[in-house]
Amino acid sequence: MPTIRGWAALGAALALVVLWVAFGEQLLLAAAAFLLLAVAVGVIHVRRTVPRVAVERRISPSQVHDGDRAIVEIAMTGRRRVHHVNVEDVVQGLGAAAFTADVVDTDDPVVARYEVLCRPRGVYKVGPAAVTVRDPLAMAESGGTAGRTDRLVVYPAVEEFDGLPIVRGQDPTVNTSQANFSQTGGEDFFTLREYQQGDDLRRVHWPSSAKRDELMIRQLEMPWQSRALVLLDPRVGSYSGTEAFEHAVRGAASAMRHLFQSGFSPTLWTGVSEGTTVASIEAYALGMEELATVQAVEDVDLRKLVGRMRRSGLSGGALIMVTGAPDDSDLAVFRLLSRDYVKTVAMTVAQKENEGILQLRRAGAITVLAAPGATWAPAWREAMETAWSTATPG
Repeated sequence: MPTIRGWAALGAALALVVLWVAFGEQLLLAAAAFLLLAVAVGVIHVRRTVPRVAVERRISPSQVHDGDRAIVEIAMTGRRRVHHVNVEDVVQGLGAAAFTADVVDTDDPVVARYEVLCRPRGVYKVGPAAVTVRDPLAMAESGGTAGRTDRLVVYPAVEEFDGLPIVRGQDPTVNTSQANFSQTGGEDFFTLREYQQGDDLRRVHWPSSAKRDELMIRQLEMPWQSRALVLLDPRVGSYSGTEAFEHAVRGAASAMRHLFQSGFSPTLWTGVSEGTTVASIEAYALGMEELATVQAVEDVDLRKLVGRMRRSGLSGGALIMVTGAPDDSDLAVFRLLSRDYVKTVAMTVAQKENEGILQLRRAGAITVLAAPGATWAPAWREAMETAWSTATPG
């Protein structure tokens, strides 16, 4: 469509036609025809040019943590030389960046970069880019989209934890504060199962996959003490507000990463299905993405959901419960799951201890208390050190 200059040219052409009718001067008609032709040619030019502009995008990194920054690089090329190209790239929910290129050539890409402050957590769509092209006289412009839609995943912010809960090893008379499970191998073969998203492709059993015409995974039996469960209480009523829930999500993400890096294979449960077992880098990314999108929900029967999840046979060395101020439902979940795990760590988002926290502690749980806006790491370290100093051998 015509630009402001184009509309002005059309208005001038109309005035010249009126003057030509009034005075009969042929030069006035010629000038009017020239302006009309310039606008018409410009409209045709831009309509044919927009599809000839290609946009490539690269996000580095495409998975970041809340508060980090990502660099987005845009490369523009044309099937032929194109003038006056405007590109706007939108990161849904986080902002947009606009660029103008005077000339875009076929063999000389125009590259632009912009920085995105990634906050808050979530999964964001980037693009497609909006491209606007003007003709050389700026009489007309036309717009369209170019490039694909990319994803920018913003994980919750995490803290560096120090120390692990003491879990029992293979020998029931020996305790260890470090899991003896290696993520790179060493487990015993257990069974075959169908491939699930996030599984390590190196564990595909190709003969069985060819026979069944679907990918089959060698299920390896991980050492019992290397299993863990990170349970995030998803109930709105457990938290004093949105800030408290976000603090709990950060605590769950920090605990999951710490356990995974320390040799555990934690299962993350946020109230959905049977949980995500984090036993590979791919599964770790899926777990973190689940925490990036988790939201607090209302009207949830926590005991019923956990009881259904428990029937899947989860058990192991460590249970990490992340909640707000513990209530009767949290206590019931602790009594139910503590039978399946050697040690329980209750991470609570509260300003001060309440009766629920005291009951968890009296029942044998390690309690980690961090108010909204505080940090988890110091409280975690202090709780682990206290547990080590009070542990008894055997």
